[in-house]
Amino acid sequence: MKQRASCHRLRLHDCRIMKNTAGEKTVQVPGFRFAGVSAGIKESGERDLALIYSERPAVTAGLFTTNRVKAAPVKLALRKIASRKGQAVIINSGNANACTGRQGLRDAEEINTVTAKELGISPGLVYVSSTGVIGTPLPMEKIKTALPRLVKRLSPLSLNDAASAIMTTDTFVKACSGKVRIGGKTGTIAGIAKGAGMICPHMATLLCYIFTDIAVRPGALDRALREAVNKSFNRLTVDNDMSTNDTVMIMANGLLGNKPLTTRSAYYRRFSNALNEAAYSLAKMIARDGEGATTPVEIIVKGAAKERDAEKAAMAIAGSMLVKTAIYGKDPNWGRIMAALGRSGVEIDEEKIDIYINKIKVVSRGAGTGKDKSGEGIFKDREVTVTVDLKAGREAARVLTCDLTEGYIRINAHYRT
Repeated sequence: MKQRASCHRLRLHDCRIMKNTAGEKTVQVPGFRFAGVSAGIKESGERDLALIYSERPAVTAGLFTTNRVKAAPVKLALRKIASRKGQAVIINSGNANACTGRQGLRDAEEINTVTAKELGISPGLVYVSSTGVIGTPLPMEKIKTALPRLVKRLSPLSLNDAASAIMTTDTFVKACSGKVRIGGKTGTIAGIAKGAGMICPHMATLLCYIFTDIAVRPGALDRALREAVNKSFNRLTVDNDMSTNDTVMIMANGLLGNKPLTTRSAYYRRFSNALNEAAYSLAKMIARDGEGATTPVEIIVKGAAKERDAEKAAMAIAGSMLVKTAIYGKDPNWGRIMAALGRSGVEIDEEKIDIYINKIKVVSRGAGTGKDKSGEGIFKDREVTVTVDLKAGREAARVLTCDLTEGYIRINAHYRT
């Protein structure tokens, strides 16, 4: 059974999964309100329209898919993000509004306009996102009909409603929150994400929205987001496929009242570290929820001459179908890991390499230790960590993935049917 989690609570240097129980306090971020409703986009009747709203304009940064085929809402967002301002994001699931031509762009612009009107704010402060099936026009009347109800339901307590409304093949809500001390004040960072399939580095098939009451200058916010994405979502792979709609955005409304952070501020690194942890926490949830997956996997490559080498080596292992299926079968087939390293393009010395699977050393100096003969003890944990020591330097990188199962084929063979 896939482990389910509905809230991931973040603490600096202390990340752990927390289940959302009835007694758990609902995550709140000062100045932000959320909503999620069913507009009838999904035939299932589940929530499919979400809204994130800041009570005042926020400094905003965003990164989007590097796929040359981009959905209409991404094209619109790329034009608007240069303003570095935002106040609301409306997201629909069940329909990607991608490969829908000029009509798709007109639809995205109309959603932008009518949402702004309903909220009473400038259209320039509204962003639109979509996720779902490619090539189908948006059901515009359903969305416009649901908008007044969506705005009416905005609440500081409805973060999970918004998080559930952006899901497609996800099996659980992905949300995180954390507290950060900034100059004697305690700020909040929280985020929601969706993603389970079409996950590939350089923006995966995911949507992620992060919000904070900490005041941050635009340049500093952009830099912190890029670093966080490069160390989380860009080091995440489920199936080596890249989407047309990938979006990661952060909004900082400054309600904490701290002196706005710059890259030279004393507390910038603390903020950046917290953002890194939040992004990695959400990426880890996506790996856990990979389509058809039963086991989340973390690949750690250390002892590299360069961080880029460590990342390339880790991605080669994480993207290997042979490694992923071996993990599903609970087969500690380290030869597949070694083969992936050899084709990674990284300079390696085979006779120096050590490999561990869940802390059990299966390879020492390029040769098997014999401890892989029984996979039962190695795979007793619900998560798998593969650690490779190249012994070529001091740099390291970690990458997230999951096992590959028959379930992935079932989901994607019948995605539209």
